[in-house]
Amino acid sequence: MAMGFSVEGWRVTVVGAARSGLAAAELLVSRGASVTLSEARDTFADAARMRGIGVRLELGGHEGATLRASDLIVLSPGVPLDQPAVAEARAAGVPVIAEIELASRWLRGRIVAITGTKGKSTTTTLTTRMLQASGVPARAGGNIGEPLSAQVAASTPETVHVVEVSSFQLESADTFHPTIAALLNFSADHLDRHPTLEAYARAKARIFGRQTADDWAVLNADDPDSARLAAEARSRRRWFGFAGIGDGVTVAAGRIVERDAGRETPLLPAVAVKVPGRHTLSDVLAAAAVSRLAGASIAGVAQAAAAFRGIEHAMELAGEVEGVRFVNDSKATTVGSARWAIESVDPPLAVIVGGRHKAGDFGDLAGVLSGRARAVVAIGEAAPRIVERLEGVVPVSIAGSMGEAVRTAFEAVRPAGTVLLAPACSSFDMFADFADRGRRFKEEVARLAADAARRG
Repeated sequence: MAMGFSVEGWRVTVVGAARSGLAAAELLVSRGASVTLSEARDTFADAARMRGIGVRLELGGHEGATLRASDLIVLSPGVPLDQPAVAEARAAGVPVIAEIELASRWLRGRIVAITGTKGKSTTTTLTTRMLQASGVPARAGGNIGEPLSAQVAASTPETVHVVEVSSFQLESADTFHPTIAALLNFSADHLDRHPTLEAYARAKARIFGRQTADDWAVLNADDPDSARLAAEARSRRRWFGFAGIGDGVTVAAGRIVERDAGRETPLLPAVAVKVPGRHTLSDVLAAAAVSRLAGASIAGVAQAAAAFRGIEHAMELAGEVEGVRFVNDSKATTVGSARWAIESVDPPLAVIVGGRHKAGDFGDLAGVLSGRARAVVAIGEAAPRIVERLEGVVPVSIAGSMGEAVRTAFEAVRPAGTVLLAPACSSFDMFADFADRGRRFKEEVARLAADAARRG
């Protein structure tokens, strides 16, 4: 927390007019900065409101001259550091920081940060609810909930800001200092944005960069890479997972338990967790470990975990039609996260895979599909590559739309089983984003259910 940080009279350019950028612009105006909001689109929904609070808009692209003339540049999460105009300004000496970095300099409460390739949103949501159920004033933010900049005005010393952070945000964070930092897991992702896997790993490891010996790193005992990335962290370690662990949160004799200095404290029965899948249970263990360090009570942990029914687009039950369940995991945008989703669903199943390929080998899904899946339905730009890597392992077909994919998968798995949307790809070839893709999937399931009801 850099309470002496001031932007009074500064020329600050915020790059990107998504919700984090808008919140950053509002925050900066309130702190006395002269703010320009630079956006690649020609317009956006909140343009008039931004102008109304005194923000200058620069639309249709990022002007190098504006950026170079700035005292500070603040990046929305979707804008890469190597965007040409940004990189040029940075090379000229203009400081470039992430929106979470900006907000963190003015927060009065503690920061709890959660990152990882898979499970961030679930763990962030659960951690926040466990703290709230314990009477702790906690707020979810970052990539879910409110942008962190929108939380500054109401932040108090008692507030716990539970922040979902991505590698994109971390790579342009400097003084960002979580007192508790969790790395859930690590696998190849975002190699369309990061030049190498090691660069992606370095960005993730920055979550521990400002921690001290008084802080905590929460790590996955079942994921060796998470421990490797925290090797240089100065913070104390707390573990979660299913492997034999010392201090931390695990499952023993059917119960989720907390181990601390040789004492074992039951938190709740494992069967009380209603969202399916080993990986969701792992997220519950992580959230319990984090929230307990942040002040959650045993009762608060148990209450929030038992009441949790998942989040939208993450192993979300999307309906049931004539004995076939439909599960929406549109947030599974990598091969690794798709593999985890497939492992979490009882066979038989049909899996909808595809979109714009980011990284990873679709052939890595062969092991979990073989003997479990009756069909893979491929969609989007990656469909030919999916066919090439998986045919011979499982029947693979190509669908030209989400509606066709849902119906093809349904026919393949009926009369009983599960249709799983686990794309292993980004969504931008066919949809606005992963949420749009998930909603379209659910709309097609609802249409299929309506058709089945009419048939009687």
